[in-house]
Amino acid sequence: MKRSAKNIKLASVDDLFSTEESRADENREKIIEIPLTELFPFKDHPFKVIDNEAMFDTAESVKQYGVLVPAIARPRDEGGYELVAGHRRKRACELAELDTMPVIVRNLDDDEAVIIMVDSNLQRENILPSERAFAYKMKLSAMKRQAGRPLKENGSQVGNNLLGKKASELLAEQVGESKNQIYRYIRLTHLIPEILSMVDEKKIAFNPAVELSFLKKEEQTDLLDAMDMEQATPSLSQAQRLKKFSNEGKLTLEVMSAIMSEEKKGDLDKVTLTGDKLKKYFPKSYTPKQMEETIMKLLEGWHKKRTRDQER
Repeated sequence: MKRSAKNIKLASVDDLFSTEESRADENREKIIEIPLTELFPFKDHPFKVIDNEAMFDTAESVKQYGVLVPAIARPRDEGGYELVAGHRRKRACELAELDTMPVIVRNLDDDEAVIIMVDSNLQRENILPSERAFAYKMKLSAMKRQAGRPLKENGSQVGNNLLGKKASELLAEQVGESKNQIYRYIRLTHLIPEILSMVDEKKIAFNPAVELSFLKKEEQTDLLDAMDMEQATPSLSQAQRLKKFSNEGKLTLEVMSAIMSEEKKGDLDKVTLTGDKLKKYFPKSYTPKQMEETIMKLLEGWHKKRTRDQER
């Protein structure tokens, strides 16, 4: 029986004259120069790009030597490319007044892109608590979705079906944190932006911030007013009591103000001597370290004399 002619697939002219090597080369990743105007930020990118001293140093380096490590981007349906890794490098190129930057273009699904984006930024030395919080949340969600896919879809370099472990366990191993600590960081994403900024600025410590994240949004807004009125931020014990009152439905602005007006034990035990107070007792040439060493010697001498007097 003769096969139908319509089932015969004819090779294109390009296929006939292309070699296996050239076809492999077409599929190989390439570094291409892409105009900065065609590079768009990653959706919900959790890492801040700030024009600080480090950024200006990077821009100066880019101006002299170019971008040494290409960015990674993926094509957008609406045109242009979405940056996956390289937001700071793009900003440095803008400050260096460049028009293009080298980019590796990859076809990545949403979860693959999230994982690469987070991993490329977690290598930085200084990461704000808010950045870490949202990064952990995004990557953990992506890893959980990958874990639920069929094995053949999950065998990629970023998937690997989670090696039989829970997503949170694998993430903990990758970032060098305990699983518990990862979830504590993720709790920070429940803070309103104003309070989360205070955590980044070290006005509120990490542990109290985790407790405050359990307050309702409107309670957190009221807490901002209470902190402003009392010119104080909550200690861990105060934050725990605020959480307890919230759980019991008794957390009012009056209760918050009463708690925030308390003198903290650390404040009662603390003695603060500012540099302005101390400078008048020392030569102008003295550094803060020399002043500290001199004060410690005087205190030690006073303590020894007092001990001798008591023993007489």
